[in-house]
Amino acid sequence: MLRGLAVLLLFQLLGESLVFLSDLAIPGPVVGLILLSATLPVLQRFRHQEVIHVDQAAQTLLGNLGLFFVPAGVGVVALGGIVGTHAGAIGAVLVLSAIITLAVTVWTFILVSRLIAGRRAP
Repeated sequence: MLRGLAVLLLFQLLGESLVFLSDLAIPGPVVGLILLSATLPVLQRFRHQEVIHVDQAAQTLLGNLGLFFVPAGVGVVALGGIVGTHAGAIGAVLVLSAIITLAVTVWTFILVSRLIAGRRAP
């Protein structure tokens, strides 16, 4: 478990380092996750035991995912006055972002389905 957690943290560090050095507009953990996803098939082939350790660490973290929201909840409660003052703006942003996300998802699905359908046609 500890080895798997070390691998996960190593890839997060790699992602953060790449973002810092290249000024990418992508969060470091996302870059680290992409690197880990690209590396896992190679690890599966040559170092299968490492993949098992990473899987165990990931399952443990996912099993306790709810605990990671406690600090955010405490922050909302602690800053309740500020959140209450801007509740309308926060609500509007939440609704607007949900609508934009839904629209982009639908458009992406339509585009990909058209591309796939175009490849299948003789």
